[in-house]
Formats: sequence, structure tokens, C-alpha cells
Amino acid sequence: MRKVSMTTRRELVAAVGERYRSSDREQKGRVLDEFVSVTGYHRRHAMRLLRSSSAAAREKARPGRQIYDEAVRTALIVL
Repeated sequence: MRKVSMTTRRELVAAVGERYRSSDREQKGRVLDEFVSVTGYHRRHAMRLLRSSSAAAREKARPGRQIYDEAVRTALIVL
């Protein structure tokens, strides 16, 4: 296993991910073998990384549910 920096790994995920997602099952195995040998990631982790789309395309987290309404919040501020 070679030492590869984290930024290089992220670049590899972006570059190899496209090729992985557009490949058939047999080619995916070869792409995955190559990716795992270069990065040192566990095979399952590499599959999840390559299968997912970019982090920017992921859905943003929804804000949490409001527990108190505005009247209760103003009363708490007064206290």
C-alpha cells in the first residue's frame, strides 16, 4: 500500500467514480481493484465512495424541528 494524501484520494474518487458508475459489473471489479490498491481503502468503503455522487450534489441537511413557538421564546428571553 502506498501513502497517498487525502486531497489526492478525493481527486481519485472524483476521477475514478465516473468511470466506475458508467461501467458494467465486470469492469467495476477491475476499477475497484485498481482503486483499492492505490488508495489503501477497504473494498466496501471504496465501493460506497465510488457509487455515490459528489459531496456538492448531496442534499443539504434539513433544519431541526422547532420545539418552542415565538411566544415561549420571548418569555424565555425575559427570564
